[in-house]
Amino acid sequence: MKVEESLIAENMTYEREKANLLAAGDEGRFVLIHGDDVVGVWGTYEDALREGYGRFGLSPFMVKQIQSIDRVQFIAHEVSRCRS
Repeated sequence: MKVEESLIAENMTYEREKANLLAAGDEGRFVLIHGDDVVGVWGTYEDALREGYGRFGLSPFMVKQIQSIDRVQFIAHEVSRCRS
């Protein structure tokens, strides 16, 4: 599976499970998702990320903070041509 396809699948899994995660009282915690599976929930981003690398190595996985209202972040930067 390509990284882009994996990200789409994992984001769909998050959206599908979001209500259950919120109902379980996990808002503010971090969920580890691999493909269609919610692997678990951790208190910190670092702990969830460490578990993801431990289980899946360099295979794609997603760590996302569980929030009732997702914040959209825009990062703008100028991309200049590389010069030799």
